[in-house]
Amino acid sequence: QVQLVESGGGVVQAGGSLRLSCVGSGRTFSNYHMGWFRQAPGKEREFVASITWSSNSRYYADSVKGRFTISRDNAKNTVYLQMNSLKPEDTAVYYCAADINGSKLRGGRSDYWGQGTQVTVSS
Repeated sequence: QVQLVESGGGVVQAGGSLRLSCVGSGRTFSNYHMGWFRQAPGKEREFVASITWSSNSRYYADSVKGRFTISRDNAKNTVYLQMNSLKPEDTAVYYCAADINGSKLRGGRSDYWGQGTQVTVSS
């Protein structure tokens, strides 16, 4: 099993930055693809970014490309999402996800999900 706990959310002004963290447990973290998703009020869950177990490949939604960076530190069982140049439309609950199948994860399906952390960007 894998348990995921997100942190780092908060309230920032447009143009600001936040770094989200997701800590996994179970001593199997390094075997999983990791991803970040978000869900804004009145909208469906949206793929944001993902990273392979060895960090050799990264994927981003077009809406965040060039502004967000996903990374991981397997020694610390942690995945990060660095968010720069934040916009009001980035406001959402952000969820960490883990799955051994990267394609499945990027398609919005995952074996494991965190509880989510709120990100609010004011204009």
